[in-house]
Amino acid sequence: MSASGIQNERIKKFKYKGRNTDLIRQQRIAVCVELRKAKKEEQILKKRNMSNTLQSLLSENQDNEVNLTLDEIVKGMNGNDPDLCLKATQAARKMLSREKNPPLSMFIELGLVPKLVTFLSLSRSPDLQFEAAWALTNIASGTSGQTKAVVESGAIPLLIQLLSSSFLHIREQAVWALGNIAGDGPELRDAVINCNAIPPLLSLVSPTLPVSFLRNVTWTLSNLCRNKNPYPCAGAVKQLLPVLIELLQHQDPEILSDACWALSYLTDGSNNRISQVVQTGVLPRLVSLMRSSNLIILTPSLRTVGNIATGTDEQTQMAIEAGVLTVLPQLLHHQKSTVQKEACWTLSNIAAGPSEQIQQLISCGLLPPLVTLLKNGEFRVKKEIIWIMANFTTGGTLYQVLELVKAGFLEPLLDLLTIKDCKILLLILDIIEHFLQVATNVGEKEKLCMLIEELGGLDKIEALQFHDNTLVFQTACGLIENYFSEIENSPQDQPEIDQESNTFKFSVEEKNDKFTL
Repeated sequence: MSASGIQNERIKKFKYKGRNTDLIRQQRIAVCVELRKAKKEEQILKKRNMSNTLQSLLSENQDNEVNLTLDEIVKGMNGNDPDLCLKATQAARKMLSREKNPPLSMFIELGLVPKLVTFLSLSRSPDLQFEAAWALTNIASGTSGQTKAVVESGAIPLLIQLLSSSFLHIREQAVWALGNIAGDGPELRDAVINCNAIPPLLSLVSPTLPVSFLRNVTWTLSNLCRNKNPYPCAGAVKQLLPVLIELLQHQDPEILSDACWALSYLTDGSNNRISQVVQTGVLPRLVSLMRSSNLIILTPSLRTVGNIATGTDEQTQMAIEAGVLTVLPQLLHHQKSTVQKEACWTLSNIAAGPSEQIQQLISCGLLPPLVTLLKNGEFRVKKEIIWIMANFTTGGTLYQVLELVKAGFLEPLLDLLTIKDCKILLLILDIIEHFLQVATNVGEKEKLCMLIEELGGLDKIEALQFHDNTLVFQTACGLIENYFSEIENSPQDQPEIDQESNTFKFSVEEKNDKFTL
């Protein structure tokens, strides 16, 4: 590949000065999806019902002596004796509720799922409805194939009907089962939505609902918001948003957590999707939840605000005006590196905006803690800081880029030139080139080059001329040729070093973003 071809490929991969704003924004979103998207490991998408409600405790007391074999369960569930049918279904539910290796596939292979679905419609026997719903909940907590076996047996419409049951515990069990089905993926999520499950689910939300029940409702609603390709339809989102915003005012940590995760799913996408959420006025509440000491609240609220910051400049500004830059500095000092990483990711989205937003980032005192993390943080956090710097140097003014150098980013950045990650190496070289371009523009190129050499950076750049990756060695060669080939190490050219920050003092003054010596 020619040198010009290599450079064009590089431009496609990274934000670069001179590219149009829309393309930079699209690239920023693509980068978020490709490199920074973290799965929500702590959230349970499906869950088996192994807890005991009051009703189940009563059931357990009634059938403690029942110890049916599998053959007896099959015979009882298929027989005509109502009492034996209930006992057999209870025994089946108990097998499916056990902690280790529940026989989900076995019950499907025995053809018992359609029978359990049939029991859902027997309003004359609420105990049987409850036991069947519980058993189906646990089968639907399994693999996609096991969940589909429940759906293909016609469970969704009957479970939705149970949302109107006069028995609270049956309504709750139906919610749980629907949550497991919706959590399987976009296909079954849409199957639940298309059966018009959302209105009866939303009607359950009330101040008088027990907290444990409301937790299940909120979790199920969050599963109706998650997954993409495709996203949930606009009509469903319009129905869900007002209740999710209402739930965000609750005090229970689990309810707050799942409501925040729901909003994070809804903001993970196009600017129009972000707009739907932002227009509800929820941003100040989300920012306040970012101050929570509870990680299950902090993490999804931070993710949601970070998603919003990937939107238009106006949407990002709304997050800034809601106070996000007053919270992020403290999150950079959080004991969990996952929080530090998410905070840096949010900052990288802000740094990808116009110079006015970059200035707000500087004014909030965020540069010093970022330098500290670039020196001492975990590598995954350092990578996010490098993205902050890359976006910073792309959209910032000369003065703002100089602020990075003055703040002390150069030394820890040069230290990272020995890493193996080629994409990050190219970003670092790109940032260094921006620093050198700015120094050249203000007549301080030789001073910066000599500082880079004194910090061991020149040796590292020279070593990259022998790198296996074509783009890396080509870029390193270009830096050496363009900036370091004619340095004269005369005494009068030695830069004045600030010993504390390992940077140097520019002899320039800012005048309307233009610099004069």
